[in-house]
Amino acid sequence: MTDAVAKAAALLKGHRDSIDRLDAILVYTLAERFAHTQAVGRVKAEHNLPPSDPTREAAQIERLEDLAKRADLDPDFAKAFLNFTIQEVIRHHKKHQE
Repeated sequence: MTDAVAKAAALLKGHRDSIDRLDAILVYTLAERFAHTQAVGRVKAEHNLPPSDPTREAAQIERLEDLAKRADLDPDFAKAFLNFTIQEVIRHHKKHQE
């Protein structure tokens, strides 16, 4: 193995180790996030609240777009994630109504 290849392998390992740690952080963060999402669905169902809250959703979309821009993340990706989350709230709300 040449020095250049060995250096590249070491650099890749460092990046991949960081990616693995970040993946673990994301999974645990998403688990926590969706635990709260499910709780919101339960509360809404138990209190006969509508599954959707368009005012909050609009504010959240604006907030996430701003966060995404500041983090140099595609705002469309952030909006897609929030829309997915909103659909999860609605799905859990309907599940708890049954």
